[in-house]
This record gives sequence, C-alpha cells and structure tokens, in this order.
Amino acid sequence: MKTSKFLMSMVVAATLFCVGCKPNDAAIQAAIQAKEAAGITVAVTKGNVTLTGVVDDEAIKTTAGEIAKAEKGVKTVTNNLIIKPTDLPVVIADDAVLIKNVADATKDFPTVKAAVKDGVVLLTGEIKKASLITLMQHLSALKPKKIDNKLTVK
Repeated sequence: MKTSKFLMSMVVAATLFCVGCKPNDAAIQAAIQAKEAAGITVAVTKGNVTLTGVVDDEAIKTTAGEIAKAEKGVKTVTNNLIIKPTDLPVVIADDAVLIKNVADATKDFPTVKAAVKDGVVLLTGEIKKASLITLMQHLSALKPKKIDNKLTVK
C-alpha cells in the first residue's frame, strides 16, 4: 500500500515536472524572434505561432515558417507573411510604333481622328457609344502614355 502511494506520488511529481519544463509562450516567442529576419513579427498563443510582416521573396517566407516550426513547444504555425511587390517599370510605346498601331486600331472607326505626340494619343471626331469601349480597349493595349479623349459620343 505504501509502495502504491509512493509510486503514485512519483508519477504525479514527474508529470508536474514535465509540464513545468514545457516552454511558455513568451519564451517561444523570444526564441523564434531572435532567429527571424528583420521585419517579421512573431506572436505566440498557447504554442500556436503567427508570423506577420513583409518580406522580399518566397524563400524568406518559407524559411521563416520552417524556423518557427522547429522551435520546441510550437504546435502550429500560421505564416501570414506578405511578399513585397516588385516595382515594375511602366512601359510606354515609342511614337513611331504608336502612330502605326493607332492608325490600325482606328481604321474601323472612320469618324474618329487620332494624333500621337510624346506618347499621348489625342482622339477627336464622333463615335457611337457602343463602339467607344472597343476603341479605348484597343488603344490602351498599345501602351500609350495617355489617351486624351475629345470624342463626341452619339
């Protein structure tokens, strides 16, 4: 009987010891944050990690998730990192190319006159309301700097 009580108390003590050894959320957060790249915020609730912030590319995002998953005491990782968009240069067509392509785009609209100067397409004349959208789509696809619409819509 004494042996049973002794063994039972040892089991309870061992269980409490193991629970006490488990890292708390603040310790997990500090350990992960120390290993992560700048700009990554780490939040931990009951062993569930959430990563937020902006990173340069997919590789950094993936690595951040792997670092968090590898930390002792982590149950789940929610990777809410956003990849910084790259600023692509705006492409504006050359005037010589634009003049030719604008002439092709407006040939089906005989009442429309188009002129090109410094990447800007100037439209004058008349057009039916139903045709205006089609014309504007064709001209926008040519990548002018601007379309100056002075058309009269009928």
